[in-house]
Amino acid sequence: MKTYKIGVMGGDGTGPEVTVEAVKVMEAAAAKFGFKVEQTEYDFGGERYKRTGEILPDGAVDELKKQDAILLGAIGHPDIKPGILEKGLLLRMRFEMDQYINLRPVRLFPGVETPLKDKGPKEIDYVVVRENSGDIYTGSGGLMMENTPHEVATQTAVYTRFQIDRALKYAFEYARKHGKKARGVGDENTVGLVGKTNVLTYVYGLWERAFHEMGERDYPDIRRDYYHVDATCMWMVKSPEWFDVLVTGNLFGDIITDLGAMTQGGMGIAAGGNINPEGVSMFEPIGGSAPKYTGMGVINPLAAICAMQMMLETLGEDEAAKKIDAAVRDVTANKLKSLAAKQMGYTTSDVGDMVAERVAD
Repeated sequence: MKTYKIGVMGGDGTGPEVTVEAVKVMEAAAAKFGFKVEQTEYDFGGERYKRTGEILPDGAVDELKKQDAILLGAIGHPDIKPGILEKGLLLRMRFEMDQYINLRPVRLFPGVETPLKDKGPKEIDYVVVRENSGDIYTGSGGLMMENTPHEVATQTAVYTRFQIDRALKYAFEYARKHGKKARGVGDENTVGLVGKTNVLTYVYGLWERAFHEMGERDYPDIRRDYYHVDATCMWMVKSPEWFDVLVTGNLFGDIITDLGAMTQGGMGIAAGGNINPEGVSMFEPIGGSAPKYTGMGVINPLAAICAMQMMLETLGEDEAAKKIDAAVRDVTANKLKSLAAKQMGYTTSDVGDMVAERVAD
């Protein structure tokens, strides 16, 4: 029997509550599909930082690298200045564990409202592959002549061909396995590069050149499209059905995935994975720690459950992942009144129970 070592980090706010429900569903899937899960819980987050003054203790990243995957609840504490935990924990883990892909599905589930008129689950059904290690997030830049009338700030976007190629390879491979043709919902598997080649000529000129070279050489079976990022935002609203797998740099990916999340019903359903295909990946709901709802049992756990579903899919448990996806879709279509906290018509635990029951069935 296959055994997976999973690091579980509930984190802050409502993070532990939704993580409990994700673990509940994961255990139901393990029992149903014949694999085992060994869980190690970590208390990294705001409360630990307040108590000890340390964000990640010495050796923490090395310990996490021994896991097969990490399931995260949420990071963000109202008593701690924004950026401290995010940089000291999330970004540090992403960089030190080389989680160079941020995978963000944009899929509207049945029964979930979208702000897009006349669009449904058939139209809102694509994935964004965001390069997660380079771009303007590397810290290159600085301030000169600070606090003078002539102060200068620079923030430099940096990409290597190596970073670009490995992100593109992941996107093409993902499209081959999970594109619309592969899933039986379209005629082609397509990868669309999102850039800004008319202005950011160096960085996205390199992206575009690498994109077509790799596609022509290694993936002739996959259609290639190119979109400027501003046009992408327009078409995500007007014609999301055009998209299948989008791949882009760190900054553009950060922006368009939050737009995508709102079109799929909001942060209550949006999940993401920070992925190292050759190492340890981390999966999390996107909505944040929602501290005002902590301990009330009213937060929606479906994003955390979907993050766990992505984790099992990435680990190769495809049948379990499909079953969880179907269970979530049944719950959104037939049970929940709303995805919003306090408006679901059920408690956090109730929602986890309903999904787990459908997975076990």
